Amino acid sequence: MFINGIQVKGQVIDEQTRCSHYHTQHDIIAIKFKCCNTYHPCYKCHQETGHAIERWKPAEFNEEAILCGACKTELTINEYLHSPHQCPNCHASFNPGCELHHHLYFAL
Repeated sequence: MFINGIQVKGQVIDEQTRCSHYHTQHDIIAIKFKCCNTYHPCYKCHQETGHAIERWKPAEFNEEAILCGACKTELTINEYLHSPHQCPNCHASFNPGCELHHHLYFAL
């Protein structure tokens, strides 16, 4: 699915980047995976590609790698990590449970 010109792969079910795995009101981010330079709504969608996840290193945290499904803004990893429960641009609420998966995406 293309969202504001950005391709988001996986089992995307709506324009706010929700997927078949995570689809609550607050599941509105997609993550660009370093290993394939491709946005997916979640790690489960990425697992379906068949290759391992490569985590972003702290030196790369200024890379735009988070897509807010509400306002369609690409956020840097730092922007996302420093306002973990809401978009710093539009203030839409993000799922606080996403923090449980940060170790999969980011080498903290």
